[in-house]
Amino acid sequence: MARNCRDYISDLNTYIDGEIDPELCAEIEKHLGQCQNCSIMVDTMRKTVILCREGKAEPLPSSLEAKLSRMLKDRWEKKFGRNA
Repeated sequence: MARNCRDYISDLNTYIDGEIDPELCAEIEKHLGQCQNCSIMVDTMRKTVILCREGKAEPLPSSLEAKLSRMLKDRWEKKFGRNA
């Protein structure tokens, strides 16, 4: 059965890390050569990894940091409860 984009998504992190089965790696690379959307996604993921490793930390504006903290707290409590 032929795989589609959704089928490859779960394997992309392992692919980018270079820790994937060579046969699946070849299959993904073939797909990336034919699928612009997946190719863009992999390129973006690679750039994100590089930025996280080498990028300069920039402080968030206080209003954005407060909003982000509230959103994360709300999601945490929704998923795990207040006492988690």
